[in-house]
Amino acid sequence: MVELNLLVTAGVFLCLLAAAGALALRLEQSVIPAYIVVGVLVGPFAPSLGGVSLTLVDNPDTVRLLAELGVVLLLFFVGLELSLEQLFSNRIQFLRAGAADVGISLPLGLVLGLAFGFTWLEAAFIALIVFNSSTVIIAKSLTDLGWIAGPESQAILGVIVIEDILTALGFALLSVFLLGGTDLSTVALSIGRSLLFLVALLAAAYYGASVLDRLFGTESSEIFLVGVLGVGALVAGAGLMVGVSEAVAAFLVGTAFGRTQHTDRIQRLIAPSRDLFAAMFFFLIGLQTNPALLAGALGFVVAAVIVTTVGQLVSGFLSGRAYGLDRRRSIRMGCALTPRGEFSLVIAAFLVTAGTTPALRETIPAFTVGYVLLTSILGTVLMRNADGLNRFVDRLWPAAGGEG
Repeated sequence: MVELNLLVTAGVFLCLLAAAGALALRLEQSVIPAYIVVGVLVGPFAPSLGGVSLTLVDNPDTVRLLAELGVVLLLFFVGLELSLEQLFSNRIQFLRAGAADVGISLPLGLVLGLAFGFTWLEAAFIALIVFNSSTVIIAKSLTDLGWIAGPESQAILGVIVIEDILTALGFALLSVFLLGGTDLSTVALSIGRSLLFLVALLAAAYYGASVLDRLFGTESSEIFLVGVLGVGALVAGAGLMVGVSEAVAAFLVGTAFGRTQHTDRIQRLIAPSRDLFAAMFFFLIGLQTNPALLAGALGFVVAAVIVTTVGQLVSGFLSGRAYGLDRRRSIRMGCALTPRGEFSLVIAAFLVTAGTTPALRETIPAFTVGYVLLTSILGTVLMRNADGLNRFVDRLWPAAGGEG
C-alpha cells in the first residue's frame, strides 16, 4: 500500500471538508456537523470498507495546533461582536430576556446530568454544554432567513451575548476546580491566580481600546493580520499557563478589539482565517470521537436533545415576551436559540485533555459531539419552519391570534 505524504494527506482531507461543507450548504444545513462527520470517517476510529481501513489521519496531533488557533479565533470573534455599550444601554430588556432564558435552560442541563448519574462537577460541565447556543449557526441563519433586520434579531443576539458571558465565566470557574484538584489551598491559589488574570484582561479590554487603535494603525494588511493573530494566540496561551481556558482568554481579547476602530478591518481580513482554522477544529473533534463511545451515550444524547429543545423553545419564547416581542417573533426566538455548536465543542475538547475521570475525558465529549450534531440540524430546521409553528400554535389557541 502506498504511504501518503503529509501534503497529500492534507490535500485529501481539505477536499473532503470542502465537499462535505458544500453538501451541507446545499441541504441548507450548518457546515459544523459535516466537518465533524468527516473527522470521524477518516480518523483513528474510522470504519473499514471491504477490509480496508478508511483512516487517513491516525494521529490527531497532526492538526492540533491549527485546531487550537481555530478555538482562539472562534471565541475571539464572539467577543468581537459583543457590544458592551449596546448591552448596557438596553440592559433592562436584555436582563429580563436573559433571566427567562438562563432560568430555564441552565438548570435543565444540571438536572439531566445528575439524573443520569454524573457527579456534580460532571453535571455542571454538561449544563454549560447544553446551555450555550451556537453564535455561528444562529448568526448565519438570521442572515439567510432575512430576520437580521427584525427586532427579534437584536433580542436573540443580546441573549446569546448573556449566554456567552455566563458560559465563559462558568467555564473559567469549573476549569479551575478541575485543574486545581480537591486540595483547598491549591484550588484557592488557582482561583486567585485565574481571577487576577481575568480582572487584568477585563481592565485591558475596557480601558485599552485607544492603545490597540494606535498599535494596529498600520497600513499593511499583512502586518495587521499577523499582529492580531499573534496577540490573540499569545494572550490565549498565557491564559492556559495560569489556569484560564484559552477560549475564555480569546473571548476577552475579542471584546477588547471590539471597542476599537479596527473591527471592520478584522472582519474583512481575518474572517477567512477564522473559517479555515475553525474547520480544522471541528475536524479535530471528529478525529477524536470514538463512534463506540458515541453509541454508548446515544440514549443520553436523545434524552438531552428532547428535554433541552422543548426547554429552549419555552425559555426562548418567554425571553422574547420579556423583551417585548409579539408572539410570532417570540416563537422565532425560541427556535433560533436551539442550535448548539462551537462553545460546547470547545468545552468538550478541553475535557478530552484535562478530564480527570473517564466520564469527563470520554463520555461527555462523545455525548457533546452527538448532541451538537442533532441540535445544529434540528435548530436549523426549526428556524426555517418557525412561522409554520406559529400558525400551528394559532390554530391551537386562536384566542391569542392577532399578534404578529
